[in-house]
Amino acid sequence: MNYEESVCYIHSSNKFGMVLGLESISELLNRLGNPQRRLEFIHIAGTNGKGSTAAFIAKILQESGYCTGLYTSPFLEVFNERIRINFDNIPDDDLAEVTTKVKFVCDSMIDDGLPHPTEFEIVTAIAFCYFCMKNVDVVVLEVGLGGRYDATNVIEKSLVSVITSISMDHTQVLGDTIEKIAYEKAGIVKQSGVTFLYDQCENVKKVIGDICNEKENKLIVSDFSDVVVEKYNLNNQVFSFSDYLGNERKCYKIRLLGEHQIKNCILACNIAFFLMNNSRLVKISEENIRNGILNTKWAGRFEIISEKPLQIVDGAHNLDSAKMLSNEIDRLLDGYDKTLVIGVLEDKDVDGIVKALVPKFDRVVVTLPDSSRSMLVEDLSIRVGVYSEDIVCIEDPEKAIRFAIENVNKIKNSNKKGKFAIVSAGSLYLIGKIRMANKMAKKSV
Repeated sequence: MNYEESVCYIHSSNKFGMVLGLESISELLNRLGNPQRRLEFIHIAGTNGKGSTAAFIAKILQESGYCTGLYTSPFLEVFNERIRINFDNIPDDDLAEVTTKVKFVCDSMIDDGLPHPTEFEIVTAIAFCYFCMKNVDVVVLEVGLGGRYDATNVIEKSLVSVITSISMDHTQVLGDTIEKIAYEKAGIVKQSGVTFLYDQCENVKKVIGDICNEKENKLIVSDFSDVVVEKYNLNNQVFSFSDYLGNERKCYKIRLLGEHQIKNCILACNIAFFLMNNSRLVKISEENIRNGILNTKWAGRFEIISEKPLQIVDGAHNLDSAKMLSNEIDRLLDGYDKTLVIGVLEDKDVDGIVKALVPKFDRVVVTLPDSSRSMLVEDLSIRVGVYSEDIVCIEDPEKAIRFAIENVNKIKNSNKKGKFAIVSAGSLYLIGKIRMANKMAKKSV
């Protein structure tokens, strides 16, 4: 298969649905020679912050001289983003080569009367084969959904398990209480291993603590109580904190925006401090950690994609992330005239997301994310209308953002002293389209 055929094959596997469990992925990988057994992993689960935390860790490892694999989901613009080495997307030819190999094995499973692997299982197998083929030093591995029965949990051990912020999401699959969701996320905790946890509510900490005790796993909670934010603006943040051993760490600087990113960064730094003293990754140093977090970029998370006019995209797709975005709007965009471009998936807490975001804005453009699960603009506009009278519905995200920009430019012409911002949010499937439209607009200038 060539690249286009490979991507088509991967996406066509979506028809086999989502099946939580490790039997199929175990069989698939066994027939592929179990490439995962020749890799080292840092395994990351959680509701929010998985991708950002993974990016911080991967960049620290790269700055330390390690060939670092990174496996995340979903992608924003091109499929290849999901599988990276030192932040370079898997090349088209390599993706085609490995996918062809995996497809052959999948076909053999079908011939033997076994179920067809799901899309996520296939992509996970491709990633493991690719990382093994390229002989990476370590893989930063993000869970797809949950943890306990997620395909990535086929790995037998990890350097550390990491659990980020947990909140109510995917409740139809993971459970309808925070405790049930925490239990599923904690499925990545390994026997006699080490787990790093983002500090959060006591109910979550108790569930994860109990599982760690059962598995004789050392639990280390990143404490955020003494964090001092010394500087924050639309360019960067500087903060100080105490690491998990109580050592003071002064004036750490990141370019990712938001108070939650400071917490994600501290979690990543604590993991790096642990690894530099308790693993073979001895090349990690404080200088590498500082350089790594400073040079970390993570698309689609309070990301500024344009300055004239100011455009920000954020993949806030559940209530917790919408509240985080709302806080950052208050913190960083106070005094701005603000336009919201919003599109959400219908299986999310739509009312909660809308309530958290819409009142912060002067006007709203309702649009449609690139997903079969998207809520129709007519239905979303009814919910938005509870909190805003200035609403426009435009299904096409590219046309929606173009309208928002043109409208802001008209307002600026009549009020040249004002500050203006356009924020696009509600789904990563929307953010990818907005980022691509922005790149095309810049090329046409």
